[in-house]
Amino acid sequence: MRDGTVLRADIYRPTTGQPVPVILYRTQYNKTAAQVTPYRYQSPDWFASHCYLVVTQDIRGLYASAGTFTEFANDQNDGYDSVEWAARLPGSTGKVGMYGSSYVGATQWLAAETAPPHLATIVPSNTSADYFDGWTYEGGAFRLNFVEPWYLGDLAIASAQHRGDAATTDQLHSAYRDQASWLRFTPYRQLPPLQPTNPAVGPDFFTWLAHRTQDDYWTRWAPERYYPRIAIPVLNFEGWYDAFLAGGVQNFTGMVAGAGSEFARANQRLVIGPYDHIGWGRPGSTEAPMLKALGPVANSPVNDLMLAWWDPYLKGADNGVGTGGPRVDYFPLGSNTWHTTGTWPPPGTQPTAYHLGSGGHANTGAGDGTLSPAAPNPGSSLPDRYRYDPANPVPSLGGHSCCGVNGTYSSQGPYDQRPVEARPDVLTYSTPPLEHDTDVTGPISLTLWATSSAPDTDWTAKLVVVHPDGAAVNLNNGILRASYRDSLSTPSPIVAGQPYRYTIAIWPTSNLFHTGDRIRLEVSSSDFPQFDPNPNTGGWLADSTAARPADQTVLHDAAHPSTLLLPIVPSTAEPPTLPAAPTR
Repeated sequence: MRDGTVLRADIYRPTTGQPVPVILYRTQYNKTAAQVTPYRYQSPDWFASHCYLVVTQDIRGLYASAGTFTEFANDQNDGYDSVEWAARLPGSTGKVGMYGSSYVGATQWLAAETAPPHLATIVPSNTSADYFDGWTYEGGAFRLNFVEPWYLGDLAIASAQHRGDAATTDQLHSAYRDQASWLRFTPYRQLPPLQPTNPAVGPDFFTWLAHRTQDDYWTRWAPERYYPRIAIPVLNFEGWYDAFLAGGVQNFTGMVAGAGSEFARANQRLVIGPYDHIGWGRPGSTEAPMLKALGPVANSPVNDLMLAWWDPYLKGADNGVGTGGPRVDYFPLGSNTWHTTGTWPPPGTQPTAYHLGSGGHANTGAGDGTLSPAAPNPGSSLPDRYRYDPANPVPSLGGHSCCGVNGTYSSQGPYDQRPVEARPDVLTYSTPPLEHDTDVTGPISLTLWATSSAPDTDWTAKLVVVHPDGAAVNLNNGILRASYRDSLSTPSPIVAGQPYRYTIAIWPTSNLFHTGDRIRLEVSSSDFPQFDPNPNTGGWLADSTAARPADQTVLHDAAHPSTLLLPIVPSTAEPPTLPAAPTR
């Protein structure tokens, strides 16, 4: 690297004497592990057999590479230097592409932000547009079930192994196995398995706790700030239950709108399948039975599609990819088919308001909460009330978290929500059984009018499909910390008892609601351990163990019209279906 630090890589060469393009995989998860065919990607050998020179590299400070690892901080410059080094390898044509998921997706965006001259395309999967909102925090809430197990597991263990610290490695393996207990430990700053501070990885965990707002620490790395500087084609892969879905969609739409060249804007592609962050829906690789049941049609097309994508952008082969402008291939839940469209959301999508209403008893799945395109009659919709106790938060049951403990919390994917909806601190608002099939595809938001007895609290929202047999299956969810209602960078407390208008972003989905299904919205104030419970004190559980219950009131009268905005795709606007997973 430019500062003299040595990063080590494995190189897989095809058996050809002709120069070939380079595929670069910069990972924090051990470069040698890429050779073991995992659940997502074929091995580097496989890609090399298609006449690519494949490079797998350990990023700075982990496994075989020298230096000190710091999350995000070195991957812009190191990414640039690694791309340019790879372009000069013997047998290279000088064109470089990148691939990988999760943090390996982040290493691609961070490299692209520096515009290496020889970087021709990237294929980031399951990764974000902003490392504050949608990675570490969401709507101001801390993504506890992602960040804490990640540091207890992958990052801290890799760092300890890198330093040859066997005792710490054993200790962290034990802590990771017991992560369900540690998720309840407060305050987070005193988390015992990371004390004393891990010299290579631990500081990042505590730095992330210290940077609770969208400040310069985060914005200097966020891909969304760099779209105008990035002038290359990008193929994005995402899943409806992925931990970074919203960011992956934003990377596509942001690049289509503002990439650094007309060529780049016209050569963006997004694939969204029925996947969580780990399994991608394949049997044996996901904890969610409903994803396993979809069968082979739902399998990820990532490997073949990457070859089809790389051929024109790295080899100059005219195979029809990239000639028709931006493209989205997506798998509507409930349809068991793939659809394709040139825009996101699909053309013809109509944002449709569904008004919340009740007789004052929307508590539990058996409550009287309603969801209707028609506004409630004046005076007929009474407020709903519940008590939120951070000592007894609503448990996470599926969703877009990562990567929780099997058998304790089901953190990813679709699950029957009836156990959650049995709680009195969960409000449900439902349509009558639908009289015709209804396609909901795109971004979703909830305008919620509410009051709280606390100076700060949380509001959660979850979109659910209720089948005729009563099963209530989550589609996606969102959260907003009340103090972040107006700004992610300058939070402010609320006044107890005063009504506020909150806009909660529910992450995108695509679901075909069938005749007889009902559309349901769940509203509450906690989703643990996906997010840290708000202690209702104005502080938070990283600094203190203090917490108290809060009395919550949801309003939906004429003066306070709480509404769910759903993207409805008219049947006449539905895009054509593809016969199988997209390959071109």
